[in-house]
Amino acid sequence: MIYPQYPAFVVEDIVRLRRRLARAGIPPRCTDDNFIVGTWNIRDFGDLFDDWTENPDSPKRNLRGLAIIAEIVRHFDVVALQEVKRQTTALRVLQERFLGPHWNLMLTDVTAGDKGRQERQAYLFDSRRISPSGLAGEIVLPPTADGDPQEQFDRTPYLVGFQAGGEHFALLSAHIRYGEEPAERLPELRRLAHFVAREIRDRAREDGAEEANLIVLGDFNIDRRQGNPLFDAFVATGLWVPEALRTLTSTYGTEPKHYDQIAWFRDDMALRPTGRAGKVDFAGAVFQELSLFQMTYRVSDHFPLWVEFAMDRSDETLARTLGVDANGPDPFGHIAD
Repeated sequence: MIYPQYPAFVVEDIVRLRRRLARAGIPPRCTDDNFIVGTWNIRDFGDLFDDWTENPDSPKRNLRGLAIIAEIVRHFDVVALQEVKRQTTALRVLQERFLGPHWNLMLTDVTAGDKGRQERQAYLFDSRRISPSGLAGEIVLPPTADGDPQEQFDRTPYLVGFQAGGEHFALLSAHIRYGEEPAERLPELRRLAHFVAREIRDRAREDGAEEANLIVLGDFNIDRRQGNPLFDAFVATGLWVPEALRTLTSTYGTEPKHYDQIAWFRDDMALRPTGRAGKVDFAGAVFQELSLFQMTYRVSDHFPLWVEFAMDRSDETLARTLGVDANGPDPFGHIAD
């Protein structure tokens, strides 16, 4: 930790933020016991004002903002980042100066064209607990049955495989088109959901598949829950959002939205979610001298979401060795003390 290098006003931010993190209920990261997956749209994450001082009239992120972002990120084992810009100065300083040498990075090139807004997809992960499997690729839609090219995503989704202990999983990070009206988001949402279900999910079901335990996460610009066409399009092909996240909004403001999501195909998931999941709401805890709108340019206008997965399968192994059902109400009840 580099807290002794922080100015006092940044340390006060961190103290208040830690109270929010405690209320968020993020569990400790325990070796051989769990791993925690996060997703976070960090607003215009690109350039950096390399100083601690504050200029309220400038929207530029500074070192104080990175210290706050790092305090949150280090509670996760791997986090998908959206809105990383062509200029990666802030991301590199976050990784190298604030998180440290054991944090590694994978990222895409920017998506071509004006619609992509010069954005990248990225993953930060703690290499002491998470390692890449070798699978990595951007999602490009194949031609139609007639051989015609399909309209591609404004910002290309990014699929990467990881390993945590003996658990293998794949993360697919996406940032769906926003548009002037919600209806403009539907085509991309449907194309992504159908491609994931028809192509990636089928491959994930094969023995030894690199895409097994697929988790779809990111900013999908969904503004309501069940019964809304945007959410319905997202889950229409079987994607399942954990119950702990279903009612959570992920943006600040008077009309917060459900833009960000973490989901998977529950029937195909061999990972074991613990049921613990949530968000980190930092609004009002940091940069208190600025308006909330000004704060969003230093940290973000989105809150990170997270889900915990269990790694300890020792009970399953013991039950299998004894030939009993590990999922039963008391698989070891026949063994006397």
